[in-house]
Amino acid sequence: MNIVLIIFDSLRKDCVGCYKENPPWGKVLTPNFDRFAENSLIMDRVFPETLPTLPMRRAIYTGKRVYPFINADFRLRGDFIGAFGWGPIPEDIDTISEILQENGYRTCLISSVYHQFKPSKNYWRGFDQWTFIRGKENDPYKSGPEVSQEVIDYYLPEEMQTPGMIKLLKKVLANSQNWKYEEDYPVAQVFIEATKWLEENADADKFFLLIESFDPHEPWQVPAHYRKIYDKSDAHEQILSGYKDTSKLPPEILKRTQANYSGLTTMCDKWFGYFYEKLENMGLVEDTLIILTSDHGHSIGDKNFMGKRGYPSTREVFDIPLMIKDPKGEGKGKRSNILIQHHDITALILRFAQIKLEKEIDGIDFWENALEEKPIRDYVVCAWGPAITVIDDNWWFNCLIDGKGPFLYNLKEDPLLTKNVAVENKEVCDFLYSKAIKEAGGKEKIPEVLMKAAYQQETFPGCSPVAAREISE
Repeated sequence: MNIVLIIFDSLRKDCVGCYKENPPWGKVLTPNFDRFAENSLIMDRVFPETLPTLPMRRAIYTGKRVYPFINADFRLRGDFIGAFGWGPIPEDIDTISEILQENGYRTCLISSVYHQFKPSKNYWRGFDQWTFIRGKENDPYKSGPEVSQEVIDYYLPEEMQTPGMIKLLKKVLANSQNWKYEEDYPVAQVFIEATKWLEENADADKFFLLIESFDPHEPWQVPAHYRKIYDKSDAHEQILSGYKDTSKLPPEILKRTQANYSGLTTMCDKWFGYFYEKLENMGLVEDTLIILTSDHGHSIGDKNFMGKRGYPSTREVFDIPLMIKDPKGEGKGKRSNILIQHHDITALILRFAQIKLEKEIDGIDFWENALEEKPIRDYVVCAWGPAITVIDDNWWFNCLIDGKGPFLYNLKEDPLLTKNVAVENKEVCDFLYSKAIKEAGGKEKIPEVLMKAAYQQETFPGCSPVAAREISE
């Protein structure tokens, strides 16, 4: 059996049509994702193991938990400190690509996630071919020419012009200066290269193709015809994420930002469809496991914030899409509500590849359970630096790793997470916090640097003033 794993960066679940949720600004068109979903098992409750970009990929590439970030305080040359776990995959941990390669699979990584290819990283381990699509965000792709202030003023509203944002925009525009046609954009290049690889490797007995699209991650650069699907106004152009409050941002600029994200998501859908059509034309759909997911989402005006963060955690960032197409058609048209995390996908791939490991991984093969709607766990713990989120059937709990600043939401009564009920449910906070500590292996396993980061971080307005405490079961 062939295996294709497709990961879109920052693809919101509510922007994928089959989930029928829709973001606050309106429906996003994803006809190819939706057609794929009709023939797939749709997972409704999938959450990251760790966030953001690189810790998540370490989890899914290895099937091993990254939380509680033991030996993960990376401070490497040529990189910025994106978060705890923002580093290479440890040398003593096998990757899914290495395992499949050793078991006769021809392996390939095609990616526009430039963080994977920095001098300090090693995410291409175990691939017979890896292809890096250049030019997204701060990728050191083009060093010039430097753009003029006039161009900066066109792409960045005055309200958002800070030294940091201007510096980022200059790099973004230098990198993208030669994108003249739709086919020049990274998401198009990723899937064009993926289809070429399929043709060049048609002789492979079995293959593992990992496709990583940094889109629809910001900057939200998209051909105008995609943006105009959602906003035909003459509003000021805006393609960057401010990572701050949006309550004072002019409504037309926020709408333009959302339209650019929606347009880029629709463009991702279009090029996924291009790739899927190639699979169909080559007769590969009948013997290929295809998995489509995201690492996390992105707030774009939700609760007056633009960006992503682990504290306070929100649905639009943590609740992610996952669709699985079994070549035999098992699971077609079905949905499952069991709790799943990224590292479980690794175990699922090993199941379909019929590979038994000598070393255990943390991920759980969930296929049969999903089809029969039998849970594989009662709760999930998602970590982003010193912030932890615990989710079960009834509650969404978020605080810092030392228990400070709790947020608690009743999922049955408040699925949109609008009212913090931590004060009234102190015992629930303590219970869920204890689950997160247990998942870490106990407080003694939590690195001191992580506890220090929690101590130094300020609590968010609206949190409970009473910290959560570990209790004995």
